[in-house]
Amino acid sequence: MEKKRILSGMRPTGRLHLGNLHGALENWIQLQKQYDCFFFVADWHALTTDYASPEEIHGNVWEMALDWLSAGLDPDQCTLFIQSEVKEHAELYLLLGMITPLPWLERNPTYKEQQQQIEQKDLGNFGFLGYPVLQAADIIMYKANGVPVGKDQLPHVELTREIARRFNFLYEREVFPVPDALLTEVPVLPGTDGRKMSKSYGNCIYITESEEIIREKILRMMTDPARVRRHDPGTPELSPVFAYHKIYSSADEVDHVAQGCRTAAIGCIDCKKILIKNVLARLRPIREKRLELERDMARVTQILRDETAKARSVAAQTMAEVRDTIGLNVFR
Repeated sequence: MEKKRILSGMRPTGRLHLGNLHGALENWIQLQKQYDCFFFVADWHALTTDYASPEEIHGNVWEMALDWLSAGLDPDQCTLFIQSEVKEHAELYLLLGMITPLPWLERNPTYKEQQQQIEQKDLGNFGFLGYPVLQAADIIMYKANGVPVGKDQLPHVELTREIARRFNFLYEREVFPVPDALLTEVPVLPGTDGRKMSKSYGNCIYITESEEIIREKILRMMTDPARVRRHDPGTPELSPVFAYHKIYSSADEVDHVAQGCRTAAIGCIDCKKILIKNVLARLRPIREKRLELERDMARVTQILRDETAKARSVAAQTMAEVRDTIGLNVFR
């Protein structure tokens, strides 16, 4: 039986942190074993908010690609590509923009939320308003059957579904499958200060940082504020460190640190030392793979060239069908 196809992407914002690893990348690594997967570096999407300062995007593309390969995305099991190197995305984006009603974009909840949250940038541009159409083009270009998302991204997939249905209806031809949202449980992993892990907050732990830096960051992590002194009992659920233990530590260790916190049998430093050991052990193979790849960037470049060519071949077939469906093959 032919594998179902899924597609997902990330905006290139630099090296990936633990939130990215557990929020998306580890799920992708498992999905590549079960589906025909297309994963892309969404550099055009990065321009929707960083159009005035694009100089970092190029370097961030390579940082992200290195982290993907280091963490376990395998070109033999999935297709990895760079969005801007497949120009067909822009053409489909243009054509879908012609049929997408403006109110569909204006009611997108993320549109208003990000305008409020990213106050330091002018987001009053067409690219930012219309990025869900580009996102739809990314997905249906490869006739994806599913898109792995968290609950907060469901509105985006639903808009893609509506656009695919509208295209098929208007042109009376089932060109695009209507993709399903593959809901994934995303573990909550706070930053070192207890807030959401975010590069803008400066509270991230990056997956390929040195052991010394990771150790230092964990030692400085916020814990239960009620534990002012070593012998004060605490509530482990209030400590960001405990959220990490639930991901990185064994069940016995989780029970040990939880009980030790509640009874003040162990101090916060003792708790963090256990976590440091487990985090470093988990990330060490990733960091070693990254160092190996950095020493052979010619190989990494060739991988991305070959993979992007594979994606471009699929996109070209789709666009030939789209042009034929709309009637844009003028010289035929």
